[in-house]
Amino acid sequence: MADKQISLPAKLINGGIAGLIGVTCVFPIDLAKTRLQNQQNGSRLYTSLPSDQGYFGMYRGAAVNLTLVTPEKAIKLAANDFFRQQLSKDGKLTLVKEMLAGCGAGTCQVIVTTPMEMLKIQLQDAGRIEAQRKLMPETVAAGTLETKSPTAIQLTRELFREKGIAGLYKGLGATLLRDVPFSMIYFPLFANLNNLGKRGKEGPAPFYVSFISGCLAGSTAAVAVNPVDVIKTRLQSLNRGSTEDTYSGVTDCIRKIMKNEGPSAFLKGAYCRALVIAPLFGIAQVIYFLGVGEIILSYLPKRDK
Repeated sequence: MADKQISLPAKLINGGIAGLIGVTCVFPIDLAKTRLQNQQNGSRLYTSLPSDQGYFGMYRGAAVNLTLVTPEKAIKLAANDFFRQQLSKDGKLTLVKEMLAGCGAGTCQVIVTTPMEMLKIQLQDAGRIEAQRKLMPETVAAGTLETKSPTAIQLTRELFREKGIAGLYKGLGATLLRDVPFSMIYFPLFANLNNLGKRGKEGPAPFYVSFISGCLAGSTAAVAVNPVDVIKTRLQSLNRGSTEDTYSGVTDCIRKIMKNEGPSAFLKGAYCRALVIAPLFGIAQVIYFLGVGEIILSYLPKRDK
């Protein structure tokens, strides 16, 4: 993030607004990513962006994401800034310290990210299951949800009833394995790319430099951790076709994917993920640059001490 001092409330507002705008723009690509990652050999329905369910079908699961992305992005961006400030108190912020700050941010965000992804993936993948039921009924396993369009509330109730709060945190380990390395790559890479475009030694970089730096750093980090994202998506998907593998954990998932689909399966949806993450974080940097959070707070009445 930029080095200027920003209050915590402003950081939370900036992160939330950036998340809402970014998700709205790129959600259809994220849906494509989930379905591409979930389809296995023998049940391949998609090779690119799905277009079989209309415009609104492309936003299936968006409500969950839009609701929870505000705290998720706010926690991630604010936590990184907090850790960077703490680690730079005793001197220069080295690359190792930048990576540690990113590690802290990635660890904090999974509190919200895991249940958000768990619900989002079920809603996004429901369309793939519906398409299989119509086009390849023999591949749909018995016991898959008959509800064509389950809601987030229905899914939450079912998970709570069957497994309690742990049901919403299925795939927590894989989410940590994805988000911690992502943040360790993204935040230091963005900061150093952004520094290259600064106006003078102390001046801020132009907003377009921050946007491009956010896009480049985001897409690089996204592709780097895509294999773990494939594993996380597979582990968090509840419904499976009769010919599709089920997994007991991260190690079992890796072993079965390697055996049945080969190493290339770990790159499924990589280009979609890069297209999702690049503008998402580019927009986040522009929101920070413009100081939207500070502008909003300036209009709120100040309490007298």
